[in-house]
Amino acid sequence: MNHTAPARLVLEDGRSFAGLAYGATGTTLGEIVFNTGMTGYQETLTDPSYHRQIVVMTAPHIGNTGVNDEDQESGQIWVAGYVVRDPARVPSNWRSRRTLDDDLVAQGIVGISGIDTRALTRHLRERGVMRAGIFSGDALGDRTDSELLEDVLAAPLMAGADLAGEVTTGEAYVVEALDEDGGVLAEPRAVVAAVDLGIKAMTPQRMAERGIRVHVLPSTATIDDVLATAPDGVFFSNGPGDPSAATHEIDLLRDVLDRKIPFFGICYGNQLLGRALGYGTYKLGYGHRGVNQPVIDRRTGKVEITAHNHGFAVDAPLEGESVAPYEDGRYGRVVVSHVDLNDDVVEGLEALDLPAFSVQYHPEAAAGPHDAAYLFDRFLDLMNDTKGAH
Repeated sequence: MNHTAPARLVLEDGRSFAGLAYGATGTTLGEIVFNTGMTGYQETLTDPSYHRQIVVMTAPHIGNTGVNDEDQESGQIWVAGYVVRDPARVPSNWRSRRTLDDDLVAQGIVGISGIDTRALTRHLRERGVMRAGIFSGDALGDRTDSELLEDVLAAPLMAGADLAGEVTTGEAYVVEALDEDGGVLAEPRAVVAAVDLGIKAMTPQRMAERGIRVHVLPSTATIDDVLATAPDGVFFSNGPGDPSAATHEIDLLRDVLDRKIPFFGICYGNQLLGRALGYGTYKLGYGHRGVNQPVIDRRTGKVEITAHNHGFAVDAPLEGESVAPYEDGRYGRVVVSHVDLNDDVVEGLEALDLPAFSVQYHPEAAAGPHDAAYLFDRFLDLMNDTKGAH
């Protein structure tokens, strides 16, 4: 590690920030986004939904609890780059096993520290997320901002990117159902086929805690692969990329809906349900990323504080029922079940004539909050109510 090496962050619109190297030195390119969470940096780093994104942490002090072996959401760090203002010099936590800087170096994640992340975040809120690059060490040298900008402009756009295949599991695996004491249930309360589009480890864990056996399948799974698990329900996970590019996954989901198998989707899964039903999706100006978003559940009127990580959203009518546009209403009526109170973005869909619903945010919520954990109970209830009907 070399916290004295100069580093430079260059944005697609030409603005640049000078700082010091943090983590590995070198070059990294990606879409730059900001996360407003004050805790949970380890879960953020290992969330596959951040694949090909440079993440700016708005909380100024990062790394103070180090890194442990329990809170990983996947087997590696997925962010393309990391931007912090004030990295901790010495971590202090009873579960810490190593420093955050050590993990970034070990996994080759290029970062930058010592910059004004408040000014950077305000810039991204005003201009929208965009491509960016971090350059340090030999990759920076005496290159000018104009030369660095050429590299940034050559990077691929997030719009149109089909990325689930780059983060999904290589082969299927099973997360067993658990009893109240954490032991394996011989007879699960339900069986779910979960399509991994960038799944977080806590998601099947939350289902397992409710007595659900989860078969996690690659994003390339076919309807025959899904049916081979004899599922009581199907789940589509979070993940990176543009939902409009996920043609295989959308076709698979329509096969599930046609068979009236109960369906639950989170984040990317919500966007894919929207597209399967015939609604559009669009790219948000700067997205929702953090653990403090207020969302109203229209069924109960309850406002939840929720965890988010999405740059795309579903374009569906906010008020009343609408008929799903796909093939002249083939899937019946739909309501927007959840809405973000900050900006009226669609945060959930519920099909009224099919056993299907989804949310845009993260009810598994590691590292918190946990207001929306009830949605896993709702999924279990939906499967129990429809057992034998499909």
